[in-house]
Amino acid sequence: MYPILLSIFFPIAAGLFLLIRYRTPLSGEKGNTDRKTLLFLTGCFLVITAAFAAASLLTAKGKDGFILFYLTKTLPIYFRIDSVGTLFSLLAVIVLPCAGFFSFEYMKHEERESRYYGFYLLLSGVLNALCFAGNLITFYLFFELLTLSSMPLVLHSGSREATMAGLKYLFYSLCGAYAALFGIYFLYRNCDSLTFTAGGALRASAVTEHGGFLLLTAFVMLLGFGVKAGMFPMHAWLPTAHPVAPAPASAVLSAVIVKAGVLATIRVVGMFGTDFLRGTWVQTVWICLTLITVFMGSLLAYREPVLKKRLAYSTVSQLSYILFGIAVMHETSFTGALCHVLAHGFVKAALFLCAGAIIYRTGKTRVEEMRGIGKEMPLTLWCWTIASLGLIGIPPTGGFVSKWYLALGSLKSGLPVFDVLGPVILLVSALLTAGYLLPLTIHGFFPGADYDYDSLQKKEPCKLMTVPILILTILSVLIGLFPDIIASLIHMAVTGR
Repeated sequence: MYPILLSIFFPIAAGLFLLIRYRTPLSGEKGNTDRKTLLFLTGCFLVITAAFAAASLLTAKGKDGFILFYLTKTLPIYFRIDSVGTLFSLLAVIVLPCAGFFSFEYMKHEERESRYYGFYLLLSGVLNALCFAGNLITFYLFFELLTLSSMPLVLHSGSREATMAGLKYLFYSLCGAYAALFGIYFLYRNCDSLTFTAGGALRASAVTEHGGFLLLTAFVMLLGFGVKAGMFPMHAWLPTAHPVAPAPASAVLSAVIVKAGVLATIRVVGMFGTDFLRGTWVQTVWICLTLITVFMGSLLAYREPVLKKRLAYSTVSQLSYILFGIAVMHETSFTGALCHVLAHGFVKAALFLCAGAIIYRTGKTRVEEMRGIGKEMPLTLWCWTIASLGLIGIPPTGGFVSKWYLALGSLKSGLPVFDVLGPVILLVSALLTAGYLLPLTIHGFFPGADYDYDSLQKKEPCKLMTVPILILTILSVLIGLFPDIIASLIHMAVTGR
């Protein structure tokens, strides 16, 4: 109980402390001293938060949970750690400190650093609460708070473009959340409990009497929560938000925050039950939307010249790989979806941090400007290349393992048309992924004979930037080399045991 509460409320309290203590921007005669103190405190808070979250995972007792308080007599704020929440929490425990320490150097020339770190810590606590939520009401409460705590990171620069992107993110997220709230109301009326369960929580009498309406409810909830995951047709906020946010914030947004939409869809499917949804129009339409998003996101990324926006469209595509694996509703495809949660998280965080390092050291934001960047920043571009291979799905990276299971699960599902169409679209998307990621490697390391080698200068970033990138890149390969390390956890998530 206590590690869970500390992992949630300690970073929230720490974030509020930074927002209040440093409400005046750091500048002037005592700026250097104040900044060192701010970074020291933030670093300590991030490490302690990760330690509390790790302790929560290590001391979890299976199905044991606890009620914090009651909203009403029948709606408790309830926390419990299960295997699915553990997987998502593990991703957050690793990515958030890496991106946080990276930002210590990246944000050096930005204004309002204290505000950034304050909301970053608030976000850490909310993410932990989301992973450890034990029922749908608790999950929804922190799902809304996730939007409110992450929006300031999107509009951090305060420019008109950033402000409009932040408002767009808020509008889309709230619309999706309200659609989900509509579904929660009807679930509450047709379930004995809103506690998460893998076998379905609908009463048999409700399925008999209101089956058609409950299918509509399920679809509205999947569509609403899918907004956070960037699923078509409500994906437009994501490529708008990424280019204006600081690179470490984009890394967290792409690797972790959008996964809240994935976690939500897993919870929704668990509440309705796969037996209720499988073979219905809901499954058919949902699979269609995920495959459209996979192909569309890859194609738009291939055509996009701005590096961070290219990665944003890539996120739109890759998140729907995961949603496709869930929508197929087969054990093998679900295993692939959960594998891709980790694989994509580590890879995309590494790619955004590599992009941030390049932008920070060179000021270049467009792909065509980065010819020869491998000569100036070889370590950064090697990490970019290895992470790119993971996103494409080349062995021995984690991306290969996850996409193998996704394709195999689709073929095994026996779904008419989609059992073959799914793997075909995933393969086409993988080729497009190679087309929009590897040109940076090719032109970066082999700029051609007309490149000005005489004016070449090494621009590799400092260790605060390179070490987090290296950690995430290595992890993206390790989960492919040693998939058995997480296989047992994923098996528990799939089987519910």
